Amino acid sequence: MIRRLFKDFQGDILAIPGRLIAFIFFILLLIIPLITQESYFLFTLVLANIFVIFAVSWDFISGYTGQVSFGHAFFFGVAAYTAALLFKYFDWQPWATIPLGAVAATLAGVVMCLPALRLRGPYLSLVTLAMPLILLGIIKAFPEITGGEHGISGLPELSDTRTADYYITLAVMMVSVFIMWKLVDAKSTFVRTGIILHAIREDEITARATGINTIRYKLMAFIIGGFFAGLAGALYAHFLRIAGPSTLDLMLSFQAVIWTVFGGIVSIYGAVAGVYFLYPVMEILRQFNLPLWPGAQVMISDLRFLIFSAIVIAILLFMPEGIAVWIRDKLERECPRCKLSNASWRNTCRACGASLH
Repeated sequence: MIRRLFKDFQGDILAIPGRLIAFIFFILLLIIPLITQESYFLFTLVLANIFVIFAVSWDFISGYTGQVSFGHAFFFGVAAYTAALLFKYFDWQPWATIPLGAVAATLAGVVMCLPALRLRGPYLSLVTLAMPLILLGIIKAFPEITGGEHGISGLPELSDTRTADYYITLAVMMVSVFIMWKLVDAKSTFVRTGIILHAIREDEITARATGINTIRYKLMAFIIGGFFAGLAGALYAHFLRIAGPSTLDLMLSFQAVIWTVFGGIVSIYGAVAGVYFLYPVMEILRQFNLPLWPGAQVMISDLRFLIFSAIVIAILLFMPEGIAVWIRDKLERECPRCKLSNASWRNTCRACGASLH
Protein backbone atom coordinates (compact mmCIF):
# COMPACT_ATOMS: atom_id res chain seq x y z
CA MET A 1 0.00 0.00 0.00
CA ILE A 2 2.71 2.45 1.06
CA ARG A 3 4.89 1.38 -1.86
CA ARG A 4 2.03 2.02 -4.32
CA LEU A 5 1.31 5.44 -2.81
CA PHE A 6 4.98 6.37 -3.09
CA LYS A 7 5.06 5.16 -6.70
CA ASP A 8 1.98 7.27 -7.54
CA PHE A 9 3.53 10.25 -5.76
CA GLN A 10 6.77 9.76 -7.66
CA GLY A 11 4.97 9.52 -11.01
CA ASP A 12 2.35 12.23 -10.52
CA ILE A 13 4.30 14.79 -8.46
CA LEU A 14 8.06 14.28 -8.53
CA ALA A 15 8.20 13.60 -12.28
CA ILE A 16 6.38 16.81 -13.24
CA PRO A 17 8.32 20.00 -12.38
CA GLY A 18 5.26 22.24 -12.13
CA ARG A 19 3.52 19.96 -9.66
CA LEU A 20 6.73 19.50 -7.68
CA ILE A 21 7.11 23.28 -7.31
CA ALA A 22 3.47 23.55 -6.21
CA PHE A 23 3.95 20.74 -3.69
CA ILE A 24 7.07 22.34 -2.19
CA PHE A 25 5.32 25.72 -2.07
CA PHE A 26 2.33 24.38 -0.13
CA ILE A 27 4.60 22.48 2.25
CA LEU A 28 6.38 25.80 2.86
CA LEU A 29 3.04 27.47 3.55
CA LEU A 30 2.28 24.80 6.13
CA ILE A 31 5.52 25.29 8.06
CA ILE A 32 5.84 29.10 7.87
CA PRO A 33 4.39 29.64 11.40
CA LEU A 34 7.03 27.22 12.69
CA ILE A 35 9.74 29.42 11.15
CA THR A 36 8.47 32.83 12.22
CA GLN A 37 5.71 34.18 14.48
CA GLU A 38 6.12 37.80 13.31
CA SER A 39 2.61 39.27 13.54
CA TYR A 40 2.60 41.53 10.48
CA PHE A 41 4.11 38.82 8.28
CA LEU A 42 1.37 36.36 9.25
CA PHE A 43 -1.23 39.14 8.88
CA THR A 44 -0.13 39.63 5.27
CA LEU A 45 -0.23 35.91 4.53
CA VAL A 46 -3.69 35.52 6.07
CA LEU A 47 -5.02 38.20 3.71
CA ALA A 48 -3.15 36.54 0.83
CA ASN A 49 -4.87 33.23 1.65
CA ILE A 50 -8.26 34.96 1.56
CA PHE A 51 -7.53 36.80 -1.68
CA VAL A 52 -6.39 33.56 -3.34
CA ILE A 53 -9.90 32.16 -2.89
CA PHE A 54 -11.31 35.41 -4.28
CA ALA A 55 -9.02 35.47 -7.35
CA VAL A 56 -9.49 31.78 -8.18
CA SER A 57 -13.28 32.21 -8.00
CA TRP A 58 -12.98 35.02 -10.58
CA ASP A 59 -10.91 32.75 -12.82
CA PHE A 60 -13.59 30.07 -12.42
CA ILE A 61 -16.30 32.40 -13.74
CA SER A 62 -14.47 34.59 -16.22
CA GLY A 63 -11.58 32.43 -17.31
CA TYR A 64 -13.37 29.15 -17.83
CA THR A 65 -16.74 30.33 -19.19
CA GLY A 66 -15.68 33.56 -20.87
CA GLN A 67 -18.23 35.56 -18.83
CA VAL A 68 -15.85 38.42 -17.97
CA SER A 69 -17.00 40.01 -14.72
CA PHE A 70 -15.73 43.40 -13.57
CA GLY A 71 -17.95 43.39 -10.50
CA HIS A 72 -16.62 40.38 -8.62
CA ALA A 73 -16.44 42.44 -5.42
CA PHE A 74 -20.26 42.20 -5.40
CA PHE A 75 -20.05 38.63 -4.05
CA PHE A 76 -17.28 39.61 -1.64
CA GLY A 77 -19.28 42.52 -0.22
CA VAL A 78 -22.59 40.64 -0.01
CA ALA A 79 -21.00 37.93 2.13
CA ALA A 80 -19.08 40.42 4.29
CA TYR A 81 -22.21 42.47 5.06
CA THR A 82 -24.33 39.34 5.56
CA ALA A 83 -21.87 38.04 8.15
CA ALA A 84 -21.73 41.45 9.84
CA LEU A 85 -25.52 41.91 9.94
CA LEU A 86 -26.06 38.41 11.31
CA PHE A 87 -23.69 39.18 14.15
CA LYS A 88 -25.04 42.69 14.78
CA TYR A 89 -28.71 41.75 14.97
CA PHE A 90 -28.62 38.07 16.00
CA ASP A 91 -25.23 37.80 17.74
CA TRP A 92 -24.26 34.80 15.60
CA GLN A 93 -20.65 33.66 15.66
CA PRO A 94 -18.21 33.07 12.74
CA TRP A 95 -18.94 29.34 12.49
CA ALA A 96 -22.49 30.31 11.41
CA THR A 97 -22.05 33.72 9.75
CA ILE A 98 -19.25 32.66 7.37
CA PRO A 99 -21.12 29.81 5.63
CA LEU A 100 -24.36 31.83 5.61
CA GLY A 101 -22.47 34.75 4.08
CA ALA A 102 -21.21 32.42 1.36
CA VAL A 103 -24.78 31.18 0.77
CA ALA A 104 -25.97 34.79 0.46
CA ALA A 105 -23.25 35.39 -2.13
CA THR A 106 -24.43 32.28 -3.95
CA LEU A 107 -27.92 33.76 -4.20
CA ALA A 108 -26.30 36.98 -5.39
CA GLY A 109 -24.60 34.88 -8.06
CA VAL A 110 -28.02 33.87 -9.36
CA VAL A 111 -29.05 37.54 -9.49
CA MET A 112 -25.89 38.52 -11.38
CA CYS A 113 -26.26 35.57 -13.73
CA LEU A 114 -29.70 36.62 -14.96
CA PRO A 115 -28.32 39.31 -17.31
CA ALA A 116 -25.47 36.96 -18.21
CA LEU A 117 -27.97 34.65 -19.86
CA ARG A 118 -28.80 37.37 -22.38
CA LEU A 119 -25.64 39.48 -22.62
CA ARG A 120 -22.10 38.85 -23.83
CA GLY A 121 -18.75 40.58 -24.05
CA PRO A 122 -18.50 44.21 -22.95
CA TYR A 123 -22.24 44.45 -22.25
CA LEU A 124 -22.04 41.72 -19.64
CA SER A 125 -18.91 43.27 -18.14
CA LEU A 126 -20.63 46.65 -17.80
CA VAL A 127 -23.68 45.10 -16.10
CA THR A 128 -21.50 43.23 -13.60
CA LEU A 129 -19.54 46.44 -13.02
CA ALA A 130 -22.77 48.15 -11.97
CA MET A 131 -23.72 45.50 -9.38
CA PRO A 132 -21.34 46.60 -6.57
CA LEU A 133 -22.30 50.23 -7.21
CA ILE A 134 -26.00 49.40 -6.82
CA LEU A 135 -25.38 47.55 -3.56
CA LEU A 136 -23.14 50.36 -2.34
CA GLY A 137 -25.96 52.82 -3.01
CA ILE A 138 -28.37 50.67 -0.99
CA ILE A 139 -25.91 50.47 1.90
CA LYS A 140 -25.48 54.24 2.00
CA ALA A 141 -29.25 54.78 1.76
CA PHE A 142 -29.88 52.90 5.02
CA PRO A 143 -27.01 53.91 7.35
CA GLU A 144 -28.98 53.07 10.50
CA ILE A 145 -28.97 49.41 9.42
CA THR A 146 -25.72 49.04 7.48
CA GLY A 147 -23.54 51.62 9.22
CA GLY A 148 -23.30 53.72 6.06
CA GLU A 149 -19.80 55.04 5.31
CA HIS A 150 -18.40 53.57 8.54
CA GLY A 151 -19.66 50.05 7.98
CA ILE A 152 -20.25 47.53 10.76
CA SER A 153 -17.33 47.00 13.13
CA GLY A 154 -16.65 44.90 16.21
CA LEU A 155 -17.18 41.52 14.55
CA PRO A 156 -15.83 38.50 16.44
CA GLU A 157 -12.40 37.28 15.41
CA LEU A 158 -11.77 34.06 13.57
CA SER A 159 -9.66 32.79 16.48
CA ASP A 160 -7.65 33.93 19.47
CA THR A 161 -4.23 33.94 17.80
CA ARG A 162 -2.70 35.06 14.52
CA THR A 163 -1.25 31.59 13.94
CA ALA A 164 -4.69 29.98 14.27
CA ASP A 165 -6.11 32.59 11.86
CA TYR A 166 -3.39 31.65 9.41
CA TYR A 167 -4.06 27.92 9.54
CA ILE A 168 -7.85 28.40 9.32
CA THR A 169 -7.60 30.54 6.20
CA LEU A 170 -4.91 28.28 4.72
CA ALA A 171 -7.07 25.18 5.19
CA VAL A 172 -10.13 26.87 3.69
CA MET A 173 -8.03 28.16 0.79
CA MET A 174 -6.55 24.74 0.00
CA VAL A 175 -9.92 22.99 0.05
CA SER A 176 -11.57 25.75 -2.01
CA VAL A 177 -8.85 25.82 -4.66
CA PHE A 178 -8.84 22.03 -4.90
CA ILE A 179 -12.62 21.91 -5.43
CA MET A 180 -12.56 24.59 -8.12
CA TRP A 181 -9.56 22.96 -9.80
CA LYS A 182 -11.36 19.60 -10.00
CA LEU A 183 -14.48 21.26 -11.38
CA VAL A 184 -12.57 22.85 -14.26
CA ASP A 185 -10.15 19.99 -14.95
CA ALA A 186 -10.91 18.94 -18.52
CA LYS A 187 -9.02 15.67 -18.01
CA SER A 188 -10.91 14.62 -14.88
CA THR A 189 -12.58 11.21 -15.12
CA PHE A 190 -14.94 11.88 -12.20
CA VAL A 191 -16.22 15.42 -12.87
CA ARG A 192 -17.00 16.31 -16.47
CA THR A 193 -17.85 19.99 -16.00
CA GLY A 194 -14.35 21.13 -16.95
CA ILE A 195 -14.46 20.12 -20.61
CA ILE A 196 -17.97 21.58 -20.94
CA LEU A 197 -16.88 24.93 -19.48
CA HIS A 198 -13.94 24.96 -21.88
CA ALA A 199 -16.32 24.34 -24.79
CA ILE A 200 -18.61 27.20 -23.71
CA ARG A 201 -15.65 29.57 -23.45
CA GLU A 202 -14.30 28.66 -26.90
CA ASP A 203 -17.60 28.76 -28.80
CA GLU A 204 -20.91 28.94 -26.96
CA ILE A 205 -23.03 28.62 -30.11
CA THR A 206 -21.26 25.42 -31.18
CA ALA A 207 -21.51 24.04 -27.66
CA ARG A 208 -25.24 24.70 -27.66
CA ALA A 209 -25.58 23.05 -31.08
CA THR A 210 -23.99 19.87 -29.73
CA GLY A 211 -26.70 19.61 -27.08
CA ILE A 212 -24.99 21.28 -24.11
CA ASN A 213 -27.35 23.28 -21.92
CA THR A 214 -25.12 26.35 -21.80
CA ILE A 215 -27.54 28.32 -19.64
CA ARG A 216 -27.37 25.68 -16.93
CA TYR A 217 -23.57 25.63 -16.90
CA LYS A 218 -23.23 29.42 -16.96
CA LEU A 219 -25.63 29.61 -14.03
CA MET A 220 -23.61 26.93 -12.25
CA ALA A 221 -20.38 28.89 -12.82
CA PHE A 222 -21.84 32.06 -11.30
CA ILE A 223 -23.27 30.14 -8.34
CA ILE A 224 -20.04 28.30 -7.55
CA GLY A 225 -17.83 31.32 -8.20
CA GLY A 226 -20.14 33.47 -6.09
CA PHE A 227 -20.06 30.97 -3.24
CA PHE A 228 -16.27 30.91 -2.99
CA ALA A 229 -15.93 34.68 -3.49
CA GLY A 230 -18.47 35.05 -0.69
CA LEU A 231 -16.54 32.64 1.48
CA ALA A 232 -13.51 34.89 1.03
CA GLY A 233 -15.56 37.99 1.85
CA ALA A 234 -16.97 36.54 5.07
CA LEU A 235 -13.50 35.40 6.19
CA TYR A 236 -12.15 38.87 5.40
CA ALA A 237 -14.87 40.61 7.45
CA HIS A 238 -14.24 38.46 10.53
CA PHE A 239 -10.48 38.62 10.23
CA LEU A 240 -10.43 42.43 10.07
CA ARG A 241 -13.53 42.60 12.31
CA ILE A 242 -15.30 45.05 10.01
CA ALA A 243 -17.52 45.06 6.94
CA GLY A 244 -17.48 48.37 5.13
CA PRO A 245 -17.82 49.97 1.70
CA SER A 246 -14.23 48.93 0.92
CA THR A 247 -15.47 45.34 0.45
CA LEU A 248 -17.42 46.59 -2.58
CA ASP A 249 -14.66 48.76 -3.96
CA LEU A 250 -14.27 48.55 -7.75
CA MET A 251 -10.51 48.37 -7.28
CA LEU A 252 -11.01 45.08 -5.43
CA SER A 253 -12.74 43.65 -8.50
CA PHE A 254 -9.92 44.85 -10.74
CA GLN A 255 -7.34 43.41 -8.34
CA ALA A 256 -8.81 39.95 -8.92
CA VAL A 257 -8.40 40.48 -12.66
CA ILE A 258 -4.81 41.73 -12.28
CA TRP A 259 -3.77 38.89 -9.97
CA THR A 260 -5.26 36.24 -12.28
CA VAL A 261 -3.97 37.64 -15.57
CA PHE A 262 -0.52 38.23 -14.02
CA GLY A 263 -0.25 34.60 -12.90
CA GLY A 264 -2.01 33.09 -15.90
CA ILE A 265 -5.72 33.08 -16.66
CA VAL A 266 -7.57 29.79 -17.26
CA SER A 267 -5.19 27.82 -15.10
CA ILE A 268 -6.35 28.15 -11.44
CA TYR A 269 -2.75 27.93 -10.23
CA GLY A 270 -2.04 31.18 -12.09
CA ALA A 271 -4.42 33.08 -9.80
CA VAL A 272 -2.76 31.46 -6.78
CA ALA A 273 0.72 32.47 -7.97
CA GLY A 274 -0.45 35.97 -8.85
CA VAL A 275 -1.82 36.68 -5.38
CA TYR A 276 1.09 35.19 -3.46
CA PHE A 277 3.54 37.20 -5.57
CA LEU A 278 1.84 40.58 -6.02
CA TYR A 279 0.06 41.04 -2.68
CA PRO A 280 3.17 40.59 -0.48
CA VAL A 281 5.15 42.78 -2.92
CA MET A 282 2.68 45.63 -2.37
CA GLU A 283 2.88 45.19 1.40
CA ILE A 284 6.69 45.17 1.31
CA LEU A 285 6.71 48.36 -0.76
CA ARG A 286 4.25 49.93 1.68
CA GLN A 287 6.77 49.40 4.49
CA PHE A 288 9.72 50.77 2.49
CA ASN A 289 9.92 54.17 4.17
CA LEU A 290 13.31 55.03 2.71
CA PRO A 291 14.08 58.06 0.52
CA LEU A 292 14.33 57.46 -3.20
CA TRP A 293 17.86 58.85 -2.98
CA PRO A 294 19.80 60.38 -0.06
CA GLY A 295 18.12 63.60 0.99
CA ALA A 296 15.07 63.14 -1.27
CA GLN A 297 11.62 64.02 0.02
CA VAL A 298 9.98 61.24 -2.00
CA MET A 299 9.85 57.86 -0.25
CA ILE A 300 9.96 54.50 -2.02
CA SER A 301 6.63 53.66 -0.37
CA ASP A 302 5.06 56.67 -2.10
CA LEU A 303 5.89 55.12 -5.47
CA ARG A 304 4.57 51.65 -4.65
CA PHE A 305 1.71 51.83 -7.16
CA LEU A 306 4.09 52.98 -9.88
CA ILE A 307 6.49 50.12 -9.09
CA PHE A 308 3.59 47.67 -8.90
CA SER A 309 2.31 48.82 -12.30
CA ALA A 310 5.77 48.54 -13.82
CA ILE A 311 6.12 44.95 -12.59
CA VAL A 312 2.71 43.96 -13.98
CA ILE A 313 3.33 45.63 -17.35
CA ALA A 314 6.79 44.07 -17.68
CA ILE A 315 5.47 40.59 -16.97
CA LEU A 316 2.55 40.96 -19.38
CA LEU A 317 4.87 42.28 -22.11
CA PHE A 318 7.41 39.48 -21.89
CA MET A 319 5.13 36.73 -20.53
CA PRO A 320 1.66 37.50 -21.95
CA GLU A 321 0.32 34.10 -20.92
CA GLY A 322 1.15 34.84 -17.26
CA ILE A 323 4.22 34.20 -15.15
CA ALA A 324 3.10 30.83 -13.74
CA VAL A 325 2.08 29.48 -17.16
CA TRP A 326 5.31 30.78 -18.71
CA ILE A 327 7.41 28.99 -16.07
CA ARG A 328 5.42 25.78 -16.50
CA ASP A 329 5.89 25.86 -20.28
CA LYS A 330 9.64 26.25 -19.81
CA LEU A 331 9.84 23.33 -17.38
CA GLU A 332 7.37 20.92 -18.97
CA ARG A 333 6.71 19.42 -22.38
CA GLU A 334 3.61 17.54 -23.50
CA CYS A 335 4.01 14.20 -25.20
CA PRO A 336 2.67 14.41 -28.78
CA ARG A 337 1.39 10.82 -28.58
CA CYS A 338 -0.21 10.30 -25.13
CA LYS A 339 -0.49 14.00 -24.11
CA LEU A 340 1.22 13.31 -20.78
CA SER A 341 3.31 16.07 -19.17
CA ASN A 342 7.05 15.48 -18.98
CA ALA A 343 10.06 17.41 -17.73
CA SER A 344 11.43 19.59 -20.55
CA TRP A 345 14.90 18.05 -20.24
CA ARG A 346 13.64 14.54 -21.08
CA ASN A 347 14.18 13.21 -24.61
CA THR A 348 11.44 10.58 -24.48
CA CYS A 349 8.03 10.36 -22.80
CA ARG A 350 8.12 8.75 -19.36
CA ALA A 351 4.96 6.73 -20.17
CA CYS A 352 4.91 5.74 -23.85
CA GLY A 353 8.54 6.37 -24.82
CA ALA A 354 7.68 8.66 -27.75
CA SER A 355 10.27 11.25 -28.77
CA LEU A 356 9.66 14.69 -27.26
CA HIS A 357 11.76 16.59 -29.84
